[in-house]
Amino acid sequence: MLFKIVFSDIDGTLLNSQHELLPSTLKAIHRLREKNILFVPISARMPKAIVPILKELAVKAPIISYNGALILSAENEQLFSQKPAEQNCLSILKDIRTQWPQIVINYYCADDWYVEDLSDRLVKEEAAITGVTPLEASFQVLLNSGKLPHKLLCMCPPAICQQMEDVLTPCYPDFNIIRSSPTLLEIIDKSVSKAHAVKKFMELYNIPASQAIAFGDNYNDLDMLSTVGMGIAMGNAPLKVKTAAAQITSSNDADGIYNALRAIKLL
Repeated sequence: MLFKIVFSDIDGTLLNSQHELLPSTLKAIHRLREKNILFVPISARMPKAIVPILKELAVKAPIISYNGALILSAENEQLFSQKPAEQNCLSILKDIRTQWPQIVINYYCADDWYVEDLSDRLVKEEAAITGVTPLEASFQVLLNSGKLPHKLLCMCPPAICQQMEDVLTPCYPDFNIIRSSPTLLEIIDKSVSKAHAVKKFMELYNIPASQAIAFGDNYNDLDMLSTVGMGIAMGNAPLKVKTAAAQITSSNDADGIYNALRAIKLL
């Protein structure tokens, strides 16, 4: 089968457990470029946290960020943007603060990351992983100024993360509420998903779904893996994600992307 595009999640997929690119992954992406196969990162990350990875790959490529809420061209032109309504944001933030006052909330808008306490340990850890420095601001002030978020990110222990997803999902039908890892809960507009972003992107670039590959490792990759011609789950993915994929490769620490592309003779 002729493939024209490869979408890849970043954390847990493109990067290993140390948040690094494996030499085999670098080699694989370079080979794709030589074959004129478009490589597109698709991530819950903000654009600013994706650009350094593209630089390391020596690739100029479009970016799909915030789980599909924002799509940028290779020239940094905004191709698609979707944010939730202000009242919905106010309501869910109030509920989270009331029911789970101990958790950390991150507020992302375009290429800016806001927190209400820069000194928080989890915020510092996230900054170290992404290489991005957050800004300190009141979320209420941001909303009042019309600066609506592309994404809210809650950081909490796995049991709390699961509880929040279970409690908030039926109460807020206008949001997509999904875990991107056991300790991270993503909150985006209901119309936003990686699958929707992939479909939108392929429409813009006139590429049929049958000619697309997607790599993923977590629950927010589920719908994307079943949208493309070949969805490939990483070996480190949960069973539910592996079940949704057409193929399963080795883990992100064991040359997963390289091995999968080699197995289907793209390398």
